Amino acid sequence: MSQRIDFYKASPDAIKAMMGLEQRITKSGLDKSLVDLVRLRASQINGCAYCMDMHTADARKAGENDRRLATISAWRETTFFTDRERAALEWTEALTLIADNHVPDSVWESVRPHFSDEELADLTLLVIAINGWNRFAISFRKLPS
Repeated sequence: MSQRIDFYKASPDAIKAMMGLEQRITKSGLDKSLVDLVRLRASQINGCAYCMDMHTADARKAGENDRRLATISAWRETTFFTDRERAALEWTEALTLIADNHVPDSVWESVRPHFSDEELADLTLLVIAINGWNRFAISFRKLPS
């Protein structure tokens, strides 16, 4: 497999727009470890090797536990994640797979107690952003270094 185009060079304005999303996410009140977990889980669902590699490395550099990283795809089956993280992962899965489930009320009800309105908007933006990055990387065959 080889890279199709370098999307960073092909459309700097598109990347600038994506970076605007990233700037908001950085300024949000969401914990860095939560952000890393959400990025990794969405990238796993989407099958984005480039992003899985990058976000696993970023999470490790930030001090994330290898056991949590190894089991994030089975987060429901472990006790390694907090209730807030579990809620964020459930939200991430529902939004990433939105065509399958349209974010059921049951997901909303389990996520709502763990986040303020602003945090939910920021968490949703985070999921939107990583899904966007995944689509750039997958469609143009961005490969891990």
